[in-house]
Amino acid sequence: MQTKIYEDRYTLETYVNLMKRDWLLEDFELTEEQAGREVEHLTFDSQDVKPGTLFVVKGVHFKAQYLKDAIERGAFCYISERRYTEEEIGDAANTCGVILVHDIRRAMASLGNLFYEEPWRELNLIGITGTKGKSTTTYFLRQILDRWLEKKGEPLSAVVSGIETYDGVEQFESHLTTPEAMPLLRHFRNAVDSGIDCLTMEVSSQALKYHRVDGITFDYGVFLNIGEDHISDNEHRDFDDYFESKLQLFSQTRTAVVNLNSDHIEEIACCAECCDRVLTFGTHPGAMFCADHIRREGGLTKFMVHTPLWKREMAMSIPGRFNVDNALAAIAVVTDLGVDAKTIADALLDAKVSGRMEVYENTERDVTVLVDYAHNRLSFEQLYTSTVSEYSGKKIVGIFGCPGGKAVARRQELPEVAGKYAAKIYVTEEDPGEEDLAAINAEIAANVKKQGCPVEIIEDREECIRRAIEEAEPGTVILLTGKGRETRQKRGTRYVDVISDVDLVKKYL
Repeated sequence: MQTKIYEDRYTLETYVNLMKRDWLLEDFELTEEQAGREVEHLTFDSQDVKPGTLFVVKGVHFKAQYLKDAIERGAFCYISERRYTEEEIGDAANTCGVILVHDIRRAMASLGNLFYEEPWRELNLIGITGTKGKSTTTYFLRQILDRWLEKKGEPLSAVVSGIETYDGVEQFESHLTTPEAMPLLRHFRNAVDSGIDCLTMEVSSQALKYHRVDGITFDYGVFLNIGEDHISDNEHRDFDDYFESKLQLFSQTRTAVVNLNSDHIEEIACCAECCDRVLTFGTHPGAMFCADHIRREGGLTKFMVHTPLWKREMAMSIPGRFNVDNALAAIAVVTDLGVDAKTIADALLDAKVSGRMEVYENTERDVTVLVDYAHNRLSFEQLYTSTVSEYSGKKIVGIFGCPGGKAVARRQELPEVAGKYAAKIYVTEEDPGEEDLAAINAEIAANVKKQGCPVEIIEDREECIRRAIEEAEPGTVILLTGKGRETRQKRGTRYVDVISDVDLVKKYL
């Protein structure tokens, strides 16, 4: 961890020079007064503008009206990939400063690092990537670190995840696994200014591919696993593109933390060699942080952990053998940071992950509902096979949907997995976005039928959950996946408030 190197606000001319330095600048048009004016605020949200703002124009849904609104609220310059005309934004086209760049995503990372004074240099920054387990590992790390920090009387750690964001100033339910560069760097700055030393975050393939974490160096970069996901016209063109994006994490990491159980481990290990250090974990006997004697006993997942410093049995209330890998990843990082084995064991035993493998039963305890965020082939495989193993002889019922506009392969992959194990599948809404919900569900249902599994479409998610619980026979386990504790559905371009899956299960069970 390095010390802060910037202390002052910078003039707009400094930002122009920054774009030149990073080979991003196409053109600019500023008055002498504008060039010498300090940038007091940086944003791409037209509702979050104040006098002295440098406004960033970005997004496929951006409208000229947003720029007009930003200028009226006090933006004195905008930075964009194109110039806006008088017909689009009125007289402001002749009075507002403009900086033109050829890649606004790269520009946002550079702008944010300057404006927020590279706050990552003042944090122990832990980045986690992988196809499955990012949120769970993030929560394990957070809960271990918080117990350790609390013992030392220090501020609790910060987190940026697909479930929740907390930075010492802001706390809210997240909608992106990794936010855009500028808000991400703002969270870092908030954490530093709040006296926080450790921040754990999920790093998505999209964040790595589209420059949301450019210019940042992670103290620890955790690589959990790899499987096919996020392959679509809007995300990654193929698996190689997806995998290569994930591997970019190592190019900006000091200490790599690698799961030896992962598929494609040879390629992963080779890329990790560019880091200063490499820590390995897994059930593989050659792992530096290894687990064996894994079993489910007395309602707990128990396992023996071997590390270079100590050996100890650990236990977790969270089910699923696959979660042992996630726990080992967290153990590797915190042990390297100096956390003692007892603190780790106590934290893991108490660990709860919001919306992840949450188990609920009816009064008679003959119908069980598992609520989980599982949403891709790898997570479905692990969830369904683990459920078959841990609830032997029980009837399995699945409830899920697929999002619109991304990862379209899931509409075939998830039915293939669930259809192998489930006695029935209910298909429902799951963030359809700008796609037609009925068409998404029909595609999923058709692929469920190919597995010879009964399927029913109920578009209203609340009604679907109610019906599935009401129709469940004694001895049924319902796997309700995709949304967990999320309280919004993406419909069109808006996020609409809804009741979370967890609360609906409590209501109807």
